[in-house]
Amino acid sequence: MSQAVNAAQPGSRMTREERRVLAGTLVGTTIEWYDFFIYAQAAGVVLGPLFLAPVAKENPGLSQVIAFATIGISFLFRPLGAVVAGHLGDRLGRKRMLVFTLILMGISTSLIGVLPTYAQVGILAPVLLILLRVLQGFSAGGEWGGAALMSVEHAPVNKRGYFGAYPQIGVPIGMILATFTLWILTSVMGSAFNEWGWRIPFLLSIVLIVVGYMIRRAVEESPVFKQLQERQKESSAPLGQLFRYNFKEVALTAFIFIANNAAGYLLIAYFATYAVGALKMDRPTVLLATTLASFGWLVFTLWGGMLSDRLGRVRTFQIGYAFLALWAIPMWFLIDTKNIVWYFVALFVMTLGLGLSYGPQSALYAEMFPAKVRYSGVSIGYALGAILGGAFAPMIAEMLMNEFKASWTIGLYIAVTAVISLVAVSLVKETKGVDLHVAEAHTEYVREHPEAAR
Repeated sequence: MSQAVNAAQPGSRMTREERRVLAGTLVGTTIEWYDFFIYAQAAGVVLGPLFLAPVAKENPGLSQVIAFATIGISFLFRPLGAVVAGHLGDRLGRKRMLVFTLILMGISTSLIGVLPTYAQVGILAPVLLILLRVLQGFSAGGEWGGAALMSVEHAPVNKRGYFGAYPQIGVPIGMILATFTLWILTSVMGSAFNEWGWRIPFLLSIVLIVVGYMIRRAVEESPVFKQLQERQKESSAPLGQLFRYNFKEVALTAFIFIANNAAGYLLIAYFATYAVGALKMDRPTVLLATTLASFGWLVFTLWGGMLSDRLGRVRTFQIGYAFLALWAIPMWFLIDTKNIVWYFVALFVMTLGLGLSYGPQSALYAEMFPAKVRYSGVSIGYALGAILGGAFAPMIAEMLMNEFKASWTIGLYIAVTAVISLVAVSLVKETKGVDLHVAEAHTEYVREHPEAAR
């Protein structure tokens, strides 16, 4: 019997390898998303004037929209990263792809820190910036699926939600690191941050990548992938089989993720920009409040994963999205008071809905796909959901404000996405406890798709 099956016995203590897997997925994902989010934060603060100088001078509002659009451009390349990393991950292993995406993200982020600005090289500056954003998007597309599967496939069957929450909490931790770094630098450096200090958080990625690389290299390959290697003939064309037999699951995973990703990217990239720009609140104070509110996202995400081990994945998602839909509009009236305490409360309460609709995601997605197409399925579904959800959410929010001059319209936009995702997750049959291993999963897969066995 496999290592994962042995570990699945209720009441078993966490093994050293399981602890190493949790550390590897958490640290690696945190570093990946710090890299990704530091750009999203900087886009709302300084990148528009530096890389889009002519537009920023003539039309600052349009410059801000374009800066937010560069966040979305990277999402368009996530599916490509998901396809490549998913296909190779299903063939070569989760571990190799995790190390590869970590290094690619680190290199791309560090290079942004040394880019010349528009004043130095003209139009070449935004072109190079967008190119590096494309590489970041490609890397992010392959990162999440591998980290999610490494954690879930190593997990005891009764703790998959808990184990799967570890790569998930890497996202809010990355958000906290990015926002906290910007808060320190803007507080200490003042105007010098806009001139050259903005490069520091990008260059810090070099140190983080070394740490993450050492930790991830120490993690063993997923036991489920080891089983796949033993039955290599069954995975001769995983990507083709994914779209032929599991298109419904890919579509559902994409729609399930829309609302969480859209609301998450408003927290990451828009709220602070809106508070500082439109409401004229103090930037360092707003960044600190945003950082503190993000701790709610961390705690509620971990709780959401644990809760799904008791209530089920679907029910936990439903509670999270119902709450998000109800809170999406009222929170803007708190933010518009221009009071930093109410600003913090609005964001912190929203993270309850974010956490409950994010913590169970790794376990739910892994349990929705058979082993031989699992990496491809979860990665592509996640990437497509990110395009439909968060890719252009900050840009859409800025356009809604420019058009209607009413922040509650942004809340209405989030509420609509929450309803869409709530319907999508409600169409999924509860997955908690299904067998993830190759032999049993293959038998069930062939029973449902007999033509796949030929």
